[in-house]
Amino acid sequence: MPRVGPLLFVLCLALAGPASAAVQSPLQLESEIPLGSVRGRIDHFAVDIQRKRLFTAELGNDGISIIDLNERRLLRTITGLREPQGLAYVASTDTLYVANGGDGSVRLFRGSNLEPAGRIELGTDADNIRVDPQSGHILVGYGNGALAIIDRDTRRKIDDIPLIGHPESFELDPAQARVFVNVPDANEVAVVDLAEKRQVASLPLNNLHANFPLAIDPDEHQVLTVTRSPPRLVAFSTRDGSQTGVVRTCGDADDLFVDAKRQRVYVSCGQGAIDVFVRRDEVYAFLARIPTRAGARTSLYVPELDRLFVALRARGGAPASIRIFRPEP
Repeated sequence: MPRVGPLLFVLCLALAGPASAAVQSPLQLESEIPLGSVRGRIDHFAVDIQRKRLFTAELGNDGISIIDLNERRLLRTITGLREPQGLAYVASTDTLYVANGGDGSVRLFRGSNLEPAGRIELGTDADNIRVDPQSGHILVGYGNGALAIIDRDTRRKIDDIPLIGHPESFELDPAQARVFVNVPDANEVAVVDLAEKRQVASLPLNNLHANFPLAIDPDEHQVLTVTRSPPRLVAFSTRDGSQTGVVRTCGDADDLFVDAKRQRVYVSCGQGAIDVFVRRDEVYAFLARIPTRAGARTSLYVPELDRLFVALRARGGAPASIRIFRPEP
């Protein structure tokens, strides 16, 4: 299949002319759940599918919100953390992992009551967390440049994979034992070999900077990242590392998800919007912009629930909340 060069910004809905007003939004607001007196920055999410619970990292409040998705309400808050950022729930051990940027620790909570179950010291700035479905290991980005590998059973750090800068969002390639890691300080997406536990390649961003969110489109064998300066959605081939597309998107993006069912991409931005793109072969074309609220840059798309969750910070007179969007059709 021929490679596609840098793409022009495509306003697909505009091509429909006056009839575009009748086009149904690709994301329908289903409900909004207030978070109470939450102030400051809200970071990442995790979900317990079986119990239908959503976990939200309240970095500015040093806590974790636990939300009942059946009743659409806040259940309680875990307090006493230090700038919680990354979250991961591991169903096989019924454990919630919480990475704390303030003290570099990973705290563990287990069971239906989320009782404290341990603490792993990484050093500084513990951030994003992912779970390796093959080994069951927990990967945590932290410090000035490393991915920590934590054993699920012993709950201990067993190894480090060095990087040349602090890792932001990263994802495991389901087709190969590789991890694609955003390293904004190096202006690149690092390619890590899990078996060798080292970086084996780099996908340079050149004149694009501040790459924070990242996702993998396994059907198209592409890794996607979003830069903030300027705001662009960038695609690379996971096969040979070539850049396959660049498209304008909303500003101050922090999360990015692929909806494989609909061949869409969702980008949540602190500018106060979610940008929706549709995939046509290797081309990601702009489909719609859904307004949210300034600062609402954190989101989570859960394919098992077919819902997109977006965290809205308290702003002006509006309290912090979680908006739940249902993709359509």
